[in-house]
Amino acid sequence: MKLFDVYPLFDVNIVKGQGCKVWDDKGQEYLDLYGGHAVISIGHCHPHYVEMMTKQLNTLGFYSNSVQNKLQVQLAERLGKISGYDDYQLFLINSGAEANENALKLASFTNGRKRVLSVQKAFHGRTSLAVEVTNNPKIVAPINDNGHVTFLPMNDLPAWEAELAKGDVCAVILECIQGVGGIQMATAEFAQGLAKACKANGAILICDEIQCGYGRSGKFFAHQWLGIRPDMITVAKGIGNGFPMSGVLISPEFKPVYGMLGTTFGGNHLACTAALAVLDVMEDEKLVENTHEVGEYLMAQLKQLQASPEGSHITDVRGRGLMIGVEFDKPQAEVRKPLVYEQHCFTGCAGTNLLRLLPPLCLTKSDVDTFISRLKKVI
Repeated sequence: MKLFDVYPLFDVNIVKGQGCKVWDDKGQEYLDLYGGHAVISIGHCHPHYVEMMTKQLNTLGFYSNSVQNKLQVQLAERLGKISGYDDYQLFLINSGAEANENALKLASFTNGRKRVLSVQKAFHGRTSLAVEVTNNPKIVAPINDNGHVTFLPMNDLPAWEAELAKGDVCAVILECIQGVGGIQMATAEFAQGLAKACKANGAILICDEIQCGYGRSGKFFAHQWLGIRPDMITVAKGIGNGFPMSGVLISPEFKPVYGMLGTTFGGNHLACTAALAVLDVMEDEKLVENTHEVGEYLMAQLKQLQASPEGSHITDVRGRGLMIGVEFDKPQAEVRKPLVYEQHCFTGCAGTNLLRLLPPLCLTKSDVDTFISRLKKVI
């Protein structure tokens, strides 16, 4: 049997990781400013994470949600405290798409509506409802294209207010910093006006914090820069530092009913252990604060490079914390490929012209200097 070939792959086999570095099967070291697509939050193979996961795996890896799991209770308490949402409820599942599926389903259960408003260039996942609210027709199969969604421009508040005023909108789903969409950012004025319009018209506001959340923006959640408090928040990627896990933070206004939502693997013992280990390290090593400080430094260094003759091909630098886009006047592949193969540095990308930087939150200023030096050599 062969693999189903749906991924364009770099000709690199990564076999080892530590902190912000990874190594291939030939022993070549790489600086990781990709974080496995924003998944590695506390660094590869953090010793505390490895110790906790090993201990739990030697005790119990999995049992079903038909019995009590005190690790879920611990995680909800810890996550509520660190995020500022200790009055919210937590539902645990396995992936970002699944988190968005459940948030949209719960919204529809609550107000009985079907229509969703989503942002142009949005990405919310690849399954049923999640892909329908994703603004990329190439990955929306006919079976997913059910006419539930209206896509609107980011930060065009009057357009959103006009749609919400029709009174039939179930939910609004928003990435406050778009990932796949190219590090486009919601403004505070837009976000606050949108939250007010949702409340006035009975629509439910869902903030998709799967990529931009969990400390990556320099606050725990990206929407916390904007002065809003959504009805639901979806999280994944960095929550487990590589172990598949996700969750929905749910306002106390929503009342749970037995059987309303469910999952086989979500919130299993090993997943909860991963998430608790991540929170331990984030608190002990002050990784949210580090993300803000080092992110500001990285942005400043990139803008300084942009202003120099060496950086003449850079047309824009944007983002928050350690979620940064570097836009070029030429295809990003002309930069990204030599960064990997010649300078041994991983980055992400978005669209044709944008490098997307999503490093582990333990990135240092020294790592930034190394990256800038390698980027200069490429461009």
